[in-house]
Amino acid sequence: MRFKIKAKPEDFIVEEIAGLPLGKRGDFAAYLLQKRGWNTVDLLLELSRRLAIPFGCFSYGGKKDRHSLSTQYIAIKNKKSLELSERDYSLKFIGFMTRPMGPDLIQANHFKVTVRSLGRRDAEECLPQIQLVQSFGYANYFDDQRFGSFDARQGFLAEKALKGEFNGALKVYLTAIYPQDTKEERKRKSFFFENWKDWRACREKSDTRFEEKAFNYLAGHPRGFLDLLKEIPREELSIHIASFQSYLWNQMLKKIITSIPGGPFRNYPGLAGEYIFYSQLSGDDHRYLSGLNLPVPGPKPEFSDELSRNTYAQVLESEEIRETLFNKWKFRQAWFKSFQRPAIAAPQDLSFSVLDDEIYPAKKKLLLEFRLPRGSYATMFLKRIFSEAHKV
Repeated sequence: MRFKIKAKPEDFIVEEIAGLPLGKRGDFAAYLLQKRGWNTVDLLLELSRRLAIPFGCFSYGGKKDRHSLSTQYIAIKNKKSLELSERDYSLKFIGFMTRPMGPDLIQANHFKVTVRSLGRRDAEECLPQIQLVQSFGYANYFDDQRFGSFDARQGFLAEKALKGEFNGALKVYLTAIYPQDTKEERKRKSFFFENWKDWRACREKSDTRFEEKAFNYLAGHPRGFLDLLKEIPREELSIHIASFQSYLWNQMLKKIITSIPGGPFRNYPGLAGEYIFYSQLSGDDHRYLSGLNLPVPGPKPEFSDELSRNTYAQVLESEEIRETLFNKWKFRQAWFKSFQRPAIAAPQDLSFSVLDDEIYPAKKKLLLEFRLPRGSYATMFLKRIFSEAHKV
């Protein structure tokens, strides 16, 4: 079944729990940022413009969704303290640091989530699944938020760039259509896709500065794809890299989970492939997965055991990626970097209840409150408890 979340910002409340090395002096001013209706990056870009401080001076530990009421920590490389209070966000100075804000300073995230529009049977059936998650945790996949840059028609930009398919990578960048695109943007990108390599025709339809520059350059340099890819802003290219890395990591975890007798398996559809979950685990398998960290693909990955090493190799082979390609990456503005990620997540301090839904008549709502380690998705927890028995 599908569930409804974020009907209003108060239905998804997230608060960062962090340990900041605060002091009375430092090059970085630390702030508590509260927001609604903004994602983290867009709001920091707005603050950069409003405060006339370069965006590169801002740092944060995690990206928070626009469809939520969130509290997080940021830092600005600025020795002055600032205070802001607007309708949709506030910025409260809390001290100075000698370093920027980063993911390593986040200890966990605390969530209060309301799941709405549940039928009585749906509400009853999810309760034993919550209890199983309390006992065994759930597969710690990267969730769909990570795949916003994925183009189902063409694939991952970073995959094509990694394999040296620069024409295809630039085509993804200039023609991929996303849900938030306007009607005019969709029409223009469709034209570029259908008339790719007719650079003069594409140039006539271009609207953004980069589109005009790209098609003008390609008209005189028909194989100048790499030069243009090197001009993609760091933040954007980093998103594309993270998206493809997340896909590869999810494939590794899926392969390991389906090799362990943890049935019956359950599944939930995703933007870049379905998520497969175990229902419960034997004591040995639970201990193994609880202690397992898998490397996100990149240069010099570290493995905890032979199974993870072999799985890594099998996934790269199935995706036709040679490990040496990570060391031949052509771009300096952003790059692949390997790091460890736990195979499973376990919500702490979990409480839940089912009540009548005041928004959707004759429906139920599920109230959940819990804490997750940094980097784990509350939405993946929801996918797990509302997943369906896997059809083999």
